[in-house]
Amino acid sequence: MSPELISLCHILRAAARREILPRFQHPDARAKADGSLVTAADLGTQAFILTELSERFPGVPVLGEEMTVEEQGALLAGAQGNIWCLDPLDGTSNFAGGFPFFGISLALLEGGQARLGLVLDPIRDECFAAERGVGAWLNGQPLHLAPASEALKDALALVDLKRLPVEVLMRIGGDAPYRSQRSLGAVALEWCWLAAGRAGLYLHGGQRLWDWAAGRLIGSEAGVQSRLMSPGGGKVPVELSLAPCMAVAAANQALLEHWTAWLGLGSAENAL
Repeated sequence: MSPELISLCHILRAAARREILPRFQHPDARAKADGSLVTAADLGTQAFILTELSERFPGVPVLGEEMTVEEQGALLAGAQGNIWCLDPLDGTSNFAGGFPFFGISLALLEGGQARLGLVLDPIRDECFAAERGVGAWLNGQPLHLAPASEALKDALALVDLKRLPVEVLMRIGGDAPYRSQRSLGAVALEWCWLAAGRAGLYLHGGQRLWDWAAGRLIGSEAGVQSRLMSPGGGKVPVELSLAPCMAVAAANQALLEHWTAWLGLGSAENAL
């Protein structure tokens, strides 16, 4: 694990100690224009990390979830090189409701792909990290998926039902093929739990760039196989976008093929 990733883990842990953990169980949530929640912990964490990154990595812009859509679009359109992508509090609804499953997600995007990814779970003090083409780590220890069954019936699935197309919901509600199902409510951490072998299947109907950029890289470097599709199962643009996408993932390639086929989501040609 590189000194760069170690330093970034320290930044995320410092942000959590200062801005998130003292406010847990005492949130002051309010609804944003899109209906999602924001708290002082979201805003404080984003401000803290923006300051730290600007001092240690001057000249690299930061795209944060708690910026306006106009600010986000301008940053993404104007990025000529590297850009940070930050979700200061992944799982805000969990945090506001006292459910202890939330974290911080940070990715360094380079040439349209995540080069570095970090996700911190402050409750369990787990810092997941990855570098493209080098590997993934959990608290500094290498993270590799152990061989898993290729049968859907043996898998524990993480499935977010809220944003799925109706036809997919109907299939899952009728006769789900997996052993058991959970919905945990913090996208970046869910990717990391896949990477750690804590689930074998994944399905989410509406992830945005800051939701998947870090977590998907961590999963990929640990051995998770995944596809991003449009919410209706169609093709996803190759370039980075602020538009939501559907995420389908599994612990190995055969399991991903079985899962995607069962869901009726089409071929890999439509996926990123």
